[in-house]
Amino acid sequence: MSMRVKKAKQIFVLVIPRFEDIFHSFYASEILKGVGLASSRLNVDILLHITDRFDHRGWLDSTLLNRQYISGIIFADIDNDLQVVKKAIRSGIPCIVLNNMIAEPINYIAVDNKQAAFDVTEHFVNLGHTQIATIAGDQTTQSGLMRLDGYKEALESHNIKIQKRYIAFGDFLRTPARKSAEKLLNLADRPTAIFAASDVMALELIDVARSFNIRIPEDLSIIGFDNNPISFNNSIKLTTVNQPLVEMGRLGVENLYQITHGQARLPVKILLATEFIERNSTEQLN
Repeated sequence: MSMRVKKAKQIFVLVIPRFEDIFHSFYASEILKGVGLASSRLNVDILLHITDRFDHRGWLDSTLLNRQYISGIIFADIDNDLQVVKKAIRSGIPCIVLNNMIAEPINYIAVDNKQAAFDVTEHFVNLGHTQIATIAGDQTTQSGLMRLDGYKEALESHNIKIQKRYIAFGDFLRTPARKSAEKLLNLADRPTAIFAASDVMALELIDVARSFNIRIPEDLSIIGFDNNPISFNNSIKLTTVNQPLVEMGRLGVENLYQITHGQARLPVKILLATEFIERNSTEQLN
């Protein structure tokens, strides 16, 4: 009489950088939601590994690189440190990276941040604005870099000179964004439109603008990025960009599952489109 040996459940590690107030981070919570949905359906266990954003030496320890315990790794972001991923690949662990486009033959699922930022900036141009500023995101992340690049390319494509004084940095955080908003709104030739590379930063900008008695959108048009629910309670309904983060998390698990079962065509490279959502924080320039 033969006995059927129960196959061990697969364990995927989700490596996620420690964002400010991580368990209230919109990005982290949306990724976790998608990962949870897919892992439940596929009967995969998820080990959450929260890491230091500025010291990557601890991102991969010996436990994570042991195929006896771990079936695969999902990097929620890599802060542009491709060497961390390559280290895991060299150890024989199947990997997939979220939120980063990678030219090398490494699996990824990303959002087209550059095109989204280009479209945002072009929307301002189409409304008649030429004094267009940005509060850029964290430049150690690809999303921060790409959104700034998209802003610059859109200006260049419309023959609008890029002004250094119109580029400020908020690092996707409240306090730096607030300081950048104050800097931009104190300029003698104050911008008439500002692209904030996250809704969190856009809300800080709105608050600063109100303190300066600047009307939105009559005096200043603002566009954010994320479609974060925290903006819904504001009297200013923020024009923004919706990025499919839940979908990205879900696809990360599903594609890693296929990779570990030899069912995926490698390398997996998926670029997800964003959705522009127009509300009432922008207006045609008179």
